[in-house]
Amino acid sequence: MGDKYVAYVGTYTHGTSKGIHLYDVNVEEGTLSFRKEIEASNSSHLCCSLNGNFLYSIIDKGVGVYEILPDGDLKFINKKDIDGMRGRYISVDKNGKYLFIGGYHDGKVTVMHTHHDGWLGSIMDGVFHRGIGSVAERNSRPHVTCVIPTPDNQFVCAVDNGIDQVKIYNITEENKLDLVDTIRCPRESAPLLMRFSPDGKTAYLLSQISNSVTVYSYKFEDGWFAPEFEKLQEISTTSDTVDPMHDAASGICFSPHGKYLFTSTAGDNTVTMFAINETDGTLTKEFALPISGEYPKDIAMFPDGKHIAVVNNESNSITTFKVDYDNKLLIMKGKPLKVDTPTCIQMYKTRG
Repeated sequence: MGDKYVAYVGTYTHGTSKGIHLYDVNVEEGTLSFRKEIEASNSSHLCCSLNGNFLYSIIDKGVGVYEILPDGDLKFINKKDIDGMRGRYISVDKNGKYLFIGGYHDGKVTVMHTHHDGWLGSIMDGVFHRGIGSVAERNSRPHVTCVIPTPDNQFVCAVDNGIDQVKIYNITEENKLDLVDTIRCPRESAPLLMRFSPDGKTAYLLSQISNSVTVYSYKFEDGWFAPEFEKLQEISTTSDTVDPMHDAASGICFSPHGKYLFTSTAGDNTVTMFAINETDGTLTKEFALPISGEYPKDIAMFPDGKHIAVVNNESNSITTFKVDYDNKLLIMKGKPLKVDTPTCIQMYKTRG
């Protein structure tokens, strides 16, 4: 097709890394080639604007925004403080009006205005979660680890890893967060990330301590006060021969055609592939295989759906694999790429 793609990898910067690493993507080979590094303090999560023109990054004390140039290079625009501790997760709504930030350290959900020219505007609202979890230290208080809009863009789902809940908010006409419902997860499950299926009918919730994916049907109709989440299934992310007490589910993504769901699990140090039932969205585990790295923090599918990239936080590496769907195998592509403390990866098509 001649399309060109780039990969942006966010990193912690308390070591040798300076921030966001930019890679050229060889889609056919399933490999990445380092191009350059852009300064961004502790770029722990990234997301792209809906029009593909801007990249947002978590940075210390706030959020930075970069213009994505036609060849995929980045040009810094501005940064904004979020009036709280450093964020953990960012996403955009489906109208390009809001930027959502989840705060792990202070349990805060922040809504920030985004301008059409890429500049970050003012903070519209901020809500601190309250409650006490059931596990010492990690789950002793709220930790917001994911904030995403629902497929209909009517609500915002804030996943709280510390108090085992997903809080559902509506954004009022005054641009304020209004709590309308709560999904209460099993105690000590530590929900981490939520994703909706491409058709918007199914939600998948990845939980860090229980090492599982919980499948919910999703429904909302005009006139309803809140959306309906119905639990359909819970399935393990790990291989069958491990001690789940030492593992932590960490990453989740779909294949481009939406037929498969992939997860990564630290400790087990595996990537798991699930086949998605076309009728109800439930999952069948196809494999859980090692990824030649330690603590796979995040994963991303290549645009062809035939390869996958894994960022390994503790082994300071990125590994890429061909996915053999027929034989249920991962086939490693080349040597691991060295990068200090990678945390997340996003792939985008360039305009040049």
